Amino acid sequence: MIELETRELEYFLAVADELHFGRAAARLSIAQPALSKAIRRIEDRLGVALFVRSSRHVGLTPAGEALREHGRHALNAVSAAVQSARRAGDAGTRLRLVLKPGGDAGLLSGILAAYAQQPDARQVDILFSGPADRSDLLRGGRADVGLLYVPFDDLDGLDHETLHCEDRVAVVPAGHRLAGHAAVRLSELEGETLPRWKGVPGGDGTGPEVTDVVQLFQMITVGRMIGVLPRSLVEPVPDGMVGLPVSDAPPSRLVLAWNARDRRPLVASFVAAALRSRRPAPGTGPVRETPPGTGPVRETPPGADRSGATTR
Repeated sequence: MIELETRELEYFLAVADELHFGRAAARLSIAQPALSKAIRRIEDRLGVALFVRSSRHVGLTPAGEALREHGRHALNAVSAAVQSARRAGDAGTRLRLVLKPGGDAGLLSGILAAYAQQPDARQVDILFSGPADRSDLLRGGRADVGLLYVPFDDLDGLDHETLHCEDRVAVVPAGHRLAGHAAVRLSELEGETLPRWKGVPGGDGTGPEVTDVVQLFQMITVGRMIGVLPRSLVEPVPDGMVGLPVSDAPPSRLVLAWNARDRRPLVASFVAAALRSRRPAPGTGPVRETPPGTGPVRETPPGADRSGATTR
């Protein structure tokens, strides 16, 4: 039986991600010659070449592509198993909820209040994360549950339940050619510059890279691009921008997700509470603009502070 250690998988995945031995070695904090030797040992043990190397280029072979896909899942599974074992032995375990800033469609207070009523409720730590990290945090066991958006987030290896369904809105500068429309179609957005989200491969974006919605809005304000987002991330629209419902865009779903292998009562209890707090989709009328000098106001349901939620 051919075996690979988790450290060897980490070495391989670093090179597979960077496609550069020097950058991978720096990422791993080891010397480049030691990393090269480790990769050679893995290839010798497997009996296949994992990388195509030249003086200017490093690429993955088909065998390397296969190991990258399955190796990442294996490494995540090991990490999740270790984390689960540690948490199972800790009577003071907290529940960790990951989401993007503002990415709760206004549901978070109600969910926390409902969970606080559960007889087995635990302290909830809220982790804010960028667009590329939330799914990996769940798969790797570093978060227990997460609020994700479909079709934007990767649900591979995760179970999920839909909490909210909403339309998608194009956000454009106030002086944009479409700003006076009541709604737009996808065909009317062709040729527009869309963002590239940091750490998220693929997508249709050709514009500058952005890390979050705040940065996206800044770029829209100065006319560098437009954005197409779930309604709850747009409303109310900041000053200097206009929100236009995209009539033929597939709807966006806010889902509560967790690792498919995680069957702990801790998670099941939170999921049950969240499902009691979900709500139907809102109407698809024009998007409200923020009155000058004001921002969104949300009422915290009674008892929400009993969740003991902390943020970081």
